[in-house]
Amino acid sequence: MKVVSSKDFKLEREVEYGTPEQNKAVKEIVSAIKKEGDTALLRYTEQFDRVTLTPNQLRVTPEELQAAYGRVEESFVSAIQAAAANIRAFHARQKRNSWMDLQPDGTILGQIIRPLKRVGVYVPGGKAAYPSSVLMNVIPAQIAGVPEIVMVTPPSTGGKEGIDPYILVAAAEAGVNEIYRVGGAQAVAALAFGTESIAPVDKICGPGNIYVALAKREVYGAVDIDSIAGPSEIVVLADETAEPAYVAADLLSQAEHDEMASAILVTPSQSLADSVAAEVERQLQELPRQAIARSSVENYGAIIVVESMEEGISVVNRLAPEHLEIVVEDPMGLVGSIENAGAIFLGAYSSEPVGDYFAGPNHIIPTNGTARFSSPVDVDDFIKKSSLIYYSKEALLRDGKTIIELARREGLEGHARAIEIRLKNEGKGGDGYGEQ
Repeated sequence: MKVVSSKDFKLEREVEYGTPEQNKAVKEIVSAIKKEGDTALLRYTEQFDRVTLTPNQLRVTPEELQAAYGRVEESFVSAIQAAAANIRAFHARQKRNSWMDLQPDGTILGQIIRPLKRVGVYVPGGKAAYPSSVLMNVIPAQIAGVPEIVMVTPPSTGGKEGIDPYILVAAAEAGVNEIYRVGGAQAVAALAFGTESIAPVDKICGPGNIYVALAKREVYGAVDIDSIAGPSEIVVLADETAEPAYVAADLLSQAEHDEMASAILVTPSQSLADSVAAEVERQLQELPRQAIARSSVENYGAIIVVESMEEGISVVNRLAPEHLEIVVEDPMGLVGSIENAGAIFLGAYSSEPVGDYFAGPNHIIPTNGTARFSSPVDVDDFIKKSSLIYYSKEALLRDGKTIIELARREGLEGHARAIEIRLKNEGKGGDGYGEQ
């Protein structure tokens, strides 16, 4: 793992929007699903997943969900249940309520909060299956009050055995019973526009490969999406009190996700930098996903040595990382200086996987520096808001001429007349329609 000074480290990271060929392929898939429905969905499932299905086989049956419990360890079920309880407790504190404000003149202003009606959750297969992502997507939607939650996942996440049983058990524990064995861009398009077998949704969330990300971008506008997620990131801000083995392990916990994942240590301690570099190499030798993690740390990882902790904080805020660990003698003392980070982990024992799996906050967090302006997934992602306006006659008579003034200054005479006709009818108009 390379050790560099802050002056030699380039903060820019190219955002991946896919190759022209990938974008073209996704557009064709989305168009075909819109036109052909199930026919195209089944064709692409056979082409890309090498699984032949009939329309009747698309939906996972209740019997399959129940059978999945027999294919996983009891300890896993207990772990999922405990994690789900923590996630529910955390997200329950985010729930909003509708409100109204009644003024003395009879005016009522307010906001109506309603859940989305139907949400689609994409659960990836590929290099790894993520049961924890099922909980992180589904539970906030449930707390928001979404009545219909549908899940899609590739038909061979578990290899020849079909859908990974751990994903199915996580879905069952989260309360999802509408699950379809489809993946890729074709599944995203099916959720967005519907087919004979899958009803369309209002929003699509969940991670996926580049084709899933491009498909979500393609259908945005017809439906809402959570984000266009990039590779995982971790930054560890540490001083000389940090344990090198802990820091190295946490860096590798993200590096093993993907060859394009980013793992960075920022420290004013040259001694810690050297020790962590050696420890990363040692731990890599024993890591089952060594090839992926090594590619990540060599191409997108770094140990940045800064002149001071203040400079380190500045580097962190420019990086705006998905995950930030603060491993210093007084981590709470630095929290107020952190402006840009998706999730902040404080102290030596708040390792990033604590948040990924168990603590309760959502692990779907902004990447590619977008923590500068966006936030982790929460209950707000699954609600919609309507403004409520009731004006009494007294209030309109009081404010009407001011509204007319603003409308005419914008050249919108129809707006002005809509108010003026009411003022005239009540004997308060005065100036007539045509005067400017």
